[in-house]
Amino acid sequence: MNTVVKRAGKPAVMMFAWLALAPAAWAQTTTMPSTLRYGSGLMDIPVASVLPHLTITGTYSGFFMSLDRRVEIDGSGSPIGFGSGVDKFYSDASVAVGLMDRVEVGATVQSLNDANAGGNMWGVFGRVQLLRPTNQGLSLAVGGRYVTAPDFGDATSYQPPRLGFPDNRFRERYTGMDDVSTELSLYGVATAHIRGFEQEGLPEHDLTFTLGYGTGMFRGGDDLSFYSFADSEGWFFGSAVHVEVGRDAVLTFMGEYNGFDVNVGAQLDVKGIRVGAQYLAANYAEPSGGYYSEYRKPKFGVMASVALNPNREGLLSKPHLMERPAPDTVMLPAPPPDTVYVTREVAPPLPEGTPASICLATGESVQVHISAQGDTLVGPTRVPIRSLRPGVDFAGQYAAGKAWFTGDEAITFENRRYDKSGEEVRLECGQIMRVGEHMGVPLYVMRNAERPFEMLYVPVRPGVWQGYQAGLRRTRGE
Repeated sequence: MNTVVKRAGKPAVMMFAWLALAPAAWAQTTTMPSTLRYGSGLMDIPVASVLPHLTITGTYSGFFMSLDRRVEIDGSGSPIGFGSGVDKFYSDASVAVGLMDRVEVGATVQSLNDANAGGNMWGVFGRVQLLRPTNQGLSLAVGGRYVTAPDFGDATSYQPPRLGFPDNRFRERYTGMDDVSTELSLYGVATAHIRGFEQEGLPEHDLTFTLGYGTGMFRGGDDLSFYSFADSEGWFFGSAVHVEVGRDAVLTFMGEYNGFDVNVGAQLDVKGIRVGAQYLAANYAEPSGGYYSEYRKPKFGVMASVALNPNREGLLSKPHLMERPAPDTVMLPAPPPDTVYVTREVAPPLPEGTPASICLATGESVQVHISAQGDTLVGPTRVPIRSLRPGVDFAGQYAAGKAWFTGDEAITFENRRYDKSGEEVRLECGQIMRVGEHMGVPLYVMRNAERPFEMLYVPVRPGVWQGYQAGLRRTRGE
């Protein structure tokens, strides 16, 4: 028989209990990597998506710094000479959590190994998603970051620099300059989510492009020559390619401009365990005499992160690419029939029967005849199928006889519970589409259904289907 190949369809019906149950959109948008200090995003810039509901990420990051000399400045911020060099590893840590698929909040502690030189800098951050695409499309968000200023124990007011370590040269006030203010950074950001190229030989991949504008660290300190060479007055942008390298693994290549620096990097997410490497401040060339500023020197950075979500299957939060559209139905040619030798010259009369069409578990319709006695007649000679069993049967996997079906067990699909609902029904293949499977038996929905699906259908036997409905347990007061 012919085989019909189908894949999952489009999203759906909104549930009344959305806020209480907080259904996630993780299967509908690219899973974003972790930033170095501020939750999800690229390396240093935010994106317009947020973590799924109750997903928690913990991130540790750092970069290596080696300078033979370090520029010193006067009260106006101008270089006046050079001090001793720097050779150390700066590190940071952060934790973030997603709420109701619309909000992400978190905390950060910066300069973990620099507590005696200005103290640790603590901070909080948050982002609210205003517009979220169903699958690919444009998302919008607004957010902010607040980081405490370092304290060197003198009367000078300092500000937190963009690299996350205390710096007694980075002050709030300079002679003849406007005040520097980087403790609070507010921003708005837009991200375009686009499915990658569908081409044979290429792995499945998604593309994201981000553009935003921010205050605070995105533009503060742009008049200081040791801190900034060229800035964008608060604009930042970046892009990423998210490549599926396994069933539960995504490799992300990314590049960004944070208003001062061009950063490039890669991050591998395997079942919620994330590791990455970055080349930071790649836009700065070595001046004559060598580098003299931490901010204007390329740096190599590393990070490690873990994404947890107790609401999902397992504790770790697996990465996912965007959903792909269901392809057109592909009809594979039928296998050649066995050789049949006819020894009679006159064929016997065909049994009488009423033509009928039944929908198989494969999603394919087949034509049969039903005799007056209720027998199903198949083949050109209309042979009763019961006389051919067990050697011949219809294609596909069916629920009849399965322990979970006969025991009226619930089905779990896309993190939702479905219970058996109503009597068995007959469906036409043109009405339904396949979206997954349960214990080897395919699951179907009506073609006009939208996610999250309210009703699933399983094939019980050829042409006969059983409905499973979401939310029945709550409706019945169980």
